[in-house]
Amino acid sequence: MFLEIVSPEAILFSSEVDAIAVPGEHGEFQMLNNHAPIVANLKEGIVKIHVHSQQNLKLENLNSLLVPHAEDAKVLTLQINSGTLEFNDNKAIVLAD
Repeated sequence: MFLEIVSPEAILFSSEVDAIAVPGEHGEFQMLNNHAPIVANLKEGIVKIHVHSQQNLKLENLNSLLVPHAEDAKVLTLQINSGTLEFNDNKAIVLAD
Protein backbone atom coordinates (compact mmCIF):
# COMPACT_ATOMS: atom_id res chain seq x y z
CA MET A 1 0.00 0.00 0.00
CA PHE A 2 1.06 3.60 -0.47
CA LEU A 3 1.26 5.88 2.57
CA GLU A 4 1.49 9.64 2.68
CA ILE A 5 1.72 11.56 5.96
CA VAL A 6 1.13 15.29 5.69
CA SER A 7 1.42 17.99 8.34
CA PRO A 8 0.54 21.67 7.98
CA GLU A 9 4.26 22.36 7.44
CA ALA A 10 5.34 19.60 5.05
CA ILE A 11 4.94 16.11 3.64
CA LEU A 12 6.53 13.99 6.36
CA PHE A 13 6.46 10.61 4.60
CA SER A 14 5.55 9.31 1.15
CA SER A 15 6.34 5.71 0.19
CA GLU A 16 5.13 2.14 -0.23
CA VAL A 17 4.66 0.35 3.11
CA ASP A 18 3.58 -3.08 4.36
CA ALA A 19 1.27 -1.85 7.13
CA ILE A 20 0.40 1.13 9.29
CA ALA A 21 -0.84 1.24 12.89
CA VAL A 22 -2.56 4.42 14.08
CA PRO A 23 -4.03 5.74 17.35
CA GLY A 24 -7.75 5.92 16.54
CA GLU A 25 -10.26 7.71 18.77
CA HIS A 26 -11.55 4.33 19.98
CA GLY A 27 -8.18 2.56 20.18
CA GLU A 28 -5.20 1.67 18.06
CA PHE A 29 -5.84 -0.17 14.81
CA GLN A 30 -3.75 -1.49 11.95
CA MET A 31 -4.28 -1.53 8.20
CA LEU A 32 -2.76 -3.88 5.65
CA ASN A 33 -3.05 -4.06 1.86
CA ASN A 34 -6.63 -4.25 0.54
CA HIS A 35 -8.17 -2.91 3.76
CA ALA A 36 -11.74 -1.71 3.37
CA PRO A 37 -12.10 2.04 2.70
CA ILE A 38 -12.16 4.03 5.92
CA VAL A 39 -12.06 7.59 7.25
CA ALA A 40 -11.09 7.92 10.91
CA ASN A 41 -10.18 10.60 13.43
CA LEU A 42 -6.89 10.07 15.21
CA LYS A 43 -5.96 11.03 18.74
CA GLU A 44 -2.62 11.77 20.38
CA GLY A 45 -0.27 8.83 20.07
CA ILE A 46 2.25 7.07 17.90
CA VAL A 47 1.84 6.16 14.23
CA LYS A 48 3.81 2.99 13.42
CA ILE A 49 4.89 2.53 9.82
CA HIS A 50 5.90 -1.01 8.88
CA VAL A 51 8.26 -0.99 5.90
CA HIS A 52 9.46 -4.12 4.13
CA SER A 53 13.03 -2.88 4.37
CA GLN A 54 14.75 0.43 4.77
CA GLN A 55 16.99 -0.08 1.73
CA ASN A 56 14.54 1.81 -0.49
CA LEU A 57 14.18 4.59 2.07
CA LYS A 58 16.78 7.29 2.34
CA LEU A 59 16.79 7.91 6.08
CA GLU A 60 18.67 11.18 5.68
CA ASN A 61 15.79 12.44 3.50
CA LEU A 62 13.10 11.49 6.03
CA ASN A 63 11.65 14.15 8.23
CA SER A 64 13.46 14.33 11.57
CA LEU A 65 10.15 13.59 13.34
CA LEU A 66 10.18 10.02 11.98
CA VAL A 67 12.20 7.76 14.26
CA PRO A 68 13.27 4.15 13.60
CA HIS A 69 11.80 1.86 16.28
CA ALA A 70 14.42 0.75 18.81
CA GLU A 71 13.41 -2.93 18.68
CA ASP A 72 12.58 -3.34 14.97
CA ALA A 73 14.47 -1.62 12.14
CA LYS A 74 11.50 -2.22 9.81
CA VAL A 75 9.25 0.06 11.87
CA LEU A 76 9.31 3.85 11.79
CA THR A 77 7.39 5.84 14.41
CA LEU A 78 5.86 9.30 14.41
CA GLN A 79 4.35 11.07 17.42
CA ILE A 80 1.14 12.97 16.57
CA ASN A 81 -1.20 15.18 18.61
CA SER A 82 -4.26 14.46 16.47
CA GLY A 83 -5.19 13.89 12.87
CA THR A 84 -7.38 12.28 10.26
CA LEU A 85 -6.81 9.13 8.23
CA GLU A 86 -8.33 8.27 4.87
CA PHE A 87 -7.74 4.86 3.26
CA ASN A 88 -9.06 3.95 -0.19
CA ASP A 89 -7.71 1.88 -3.11
CA ASN A 90 -4.58 0.84 -1.18
CA LYS A 91 -3.60 4.45 -0.51
CA ALA A 92 -3.52 5.84 3.02
CA ILE A 93 -3.33 9.56 3.69
CA VAL A 94 -2.73 10.79 7.24
CA LEU A 95 -3.27 14.48 7.94
CA ALA A 96 -1.35 14.92 11.17
CA ASP A 97 -0.97 17.68 13.74
